[in-house]
Amino acid sequence: MKSTVEQLSPTRVRINVEVPFEELKPDFDKAYKALASQVRIPGFRPGKAPAKLLEARLGRGAVLEQVVNDVLPKRYSEAVMAEELKVIGQPEIEITKIEDGQELAFKAEVDVRPEITLPEYDKIAVTVDPIEITDADIEEQLTSLRQRFGTLKGVERAIENGDFVSIDLTATVDGEAVEEASTTGLSHEVGSGQLIEGLDETLIGLKEGESKDFTSKLVAGEHAGKEAVITVTVQSVKERELPEADDDFAQLASEFDTIDELKSDLKGRVERVKKVQQAGDIRDKVLEALLEATEIPLPEKVVQAEIDAVEHDAVHGFDHDEAKLAEALEAQGSSLDEFKADTKQAAEKSVKTQLLLDTVAEAENTQVGQDELYERIIFQAQRYGMSPDQFIQQIQQAGQLGAVFADVRRGKALAGVVIKATVTDTAGNTVDTAEMFGTPAEEVEEVSAQELAEVADAAETEAK
Repeated sequence: MKSTVEQLSPTRVRINVEVPFEELKPDFDKAYKALASQVRIPGFRPGKAPAKLLEARLGRGAVLEQVVNDVLPKRYSEAVMAEELKVIGQPEIEITKIEDGQELAFKAEVDVRPEITLPEYDKIAVTVDPIEITDADIEEQLTSLRQRFGTLKGVERAIENGDFVSIDLTATVDGEAVEEASTTGLSHEVGSGQLIEGLDETLIGLKEGESKDFTSKLVAGEHAGKEAVITVTVQSVKERELPEADDDFAQLASEFDTIDELKSDLKGRVERVKKVQQAGDIRDKVLEALLEATEIPLPEKVVQAEIDAVEHDAVHGFDHDEAKLAEALEAQGSSLDEFKADTKQAAEKSVKTQLLLDTVAEAENTQVGQDELYERIIFQAQRYGMSPDQFIQQIQQAGQLGAVFADVRRGKALAGVVIKATVTDTAGNTVDTAEMFGTPAEEVEEVSAQELAEVADAAETEAK
């Protein structure tokens, strides 16, 4: 087999492949065997008919078609490996020559990872907000804890922000009742903003038994995006009584004996949360700086595939009716044009980020150990409320296990860049990123294809 590569652009190549027919003998034997098992010829058992009889019955063209269908993917992959191409996306393959008994030739156009010149990581500098813990932060945590132990009691007064109400809702559009937007005995926390826009403002000041109309756009159902007249009727009003923040409460709500000890623990929790938030801010800002400092050609077809996937998912929820999607977006104060522009921008950034971090990972020889891959699988499974073995089975069936591996590798590569970058807070203090992201790890044995099965077994054991 002979292969050559033409560079069509920084992100796309054409692979030209020529295969002499003498190299295809195993493929012809395989094709004859496959066809013989499908075709019954009198006097021969299934699968035992001679090649010449098969050709006489089916025609040489059917045999050639079977061979070509089997050969193209395999020979394409061999050419990619031989030319050491870093392909991304699916190829467009076209047969350019079939001379029976002589030669098979085809060309394949495919997007490839472009050559990217990386900046010096120690020249990257970002600034983030410092970690500050205020009395208000601790009080907020304490109040949240007290609310978990609070009790509701009925009140005979006008509704205030934070009250809990039971309400009935009815809605009309152009004078016609909208059944799916009507309900009775609905519980709601006033001020949470979890229901219809304008409801909380309407409720404040009402008393038990009172009703009031307001207008709002419906966001779902047949009338999504349309203005509706909504009537809310208050059935009951309750307020939450919180326990006193004293030593008794500390003993009730925690393992601590005093309220001061509880507050000290809450302070530690706040600090840990803010460290995680700062680490996320650092990671995002270093990535932005890295993207800005690097020229990354975009493979248009890969970007378009990502755009198409997002748009397909969006319109799928509206029975593939783009007009309904547009109405829903307008109800949210947006438009279809804005959605498409945002989707394109997000897809371009996503592809750039993947290309960049893959290049960093390769340059730094970033490796992913089995334990690291397993930890990510456990984390993702918990996010989706699934057992690890169920999650692995699902991503294996979807062909996404490699994508999970790639995400772990990219995250690890970015952490390596963060550690080498200069990070300060707005107060001028140097931030110890090694404490957050770890020091550059020793080389680990990278996960092989065979070891992925072991990851699945480990996940199943953990689930049991």
